[in-house]
Amino acid sequence: MNLDDLAAFAAVAEARSFRGAAYVRGVAASSLSDAVRRLERELDVRLLHRTTRSVTPTDAGQRLLERLTPALREVRGALDAINAEGESPVGSLRLNVPTIVARVLLPPLIGPFLARHPGIRLEVVAEDRLIDVLAAGFDAGVRYDEHLEGDMISVPLGPATQRFAVAATPAYLAQHGVPAHPADLLRHSCIGHRFASGLVAQWSFERGSEVINVAPGSRLLASALDLELQAALDGVGLIYSFADYLAEPLADGRLVEVLSEWSTTFPGPRLYYADRRQLPAPLRAFVAFLRERHG
Repeated sequence: MNLDDLAAFAAVAEARSFRGAAYVRGVAASSLSDAVRRLERELDVRLLHRTTRSVTPTDAGQRLLERLTPALREVRGALDAINAEGESPVGSLRLNVPTIVARVLLPPLIGPFLARHPGIRLEVVAEDRLIDVLAAGFDAGVRYDEHLEGDMISVPLGPATQRFAVAATPAYLAQHGVPAHPADLLRHSCIGHRFASGLVAQWSFERGSEVINVAPGSRLLASALDLELQAALDGVGLIYSFADYLAEPLADGRLVEVLSEWSTTFPGPRLYYADRRQLPAPLRAFVAFLRERHG
């Protein structure tokens, strides 16, 4: 029996979608459909219920998946072990990361890592939804502490701490005044951010033991960082974002930071992955690369 057909079935059954499984495996959905049909003919049993809206395993398909998943994991582990014996790891590394990490923190790492490991193919998907990265076919994810799962191993990917900053153009501040306290923001034009979950971000401030959360009225509300930054640069109002993301316009004077004494700090992002006996060689190489950079 073709091992590729078994792996194709497992991918579709786990993703509950031919299209989703095809995206994870980097193949055409039609090739997975052909593989599953071929496997069903050979076994003479239906493995998947297919409708226009969903794909779910039959009872037989679920039993096969439960036995097949650890077996395929062992096969991948054996191949990774052989891969690890080579001078340089070979294979694919798929990462799921927040948009801000993909824009600011990951770019300086990619070039040196790939130059060191020419046999590795890196795929990065940037999104702000909280998903099960392993179930979605990723080798690892990047998240901040409050979203890390307890049974995962994690290593720092960026700076140990980051902070939020509030800023606006010099022209906006000259016309509307400089806020001296977070409460003053309620009288200003502000640029809000909506998360993928639909929630609108509050603006949090700290000074000593005092913590203030503000929900300013949004002259503009968006879920795209670039759009929010451009609006701030155009003088629409005050922006509240990662200081790293605003670093360039703050440095060249296009934006001016306000309320800096109230700036909120938080732990930097971490790469996280499942605790398993044998890590895929590309992931193991990336973990070693990050640990080397962070001492």
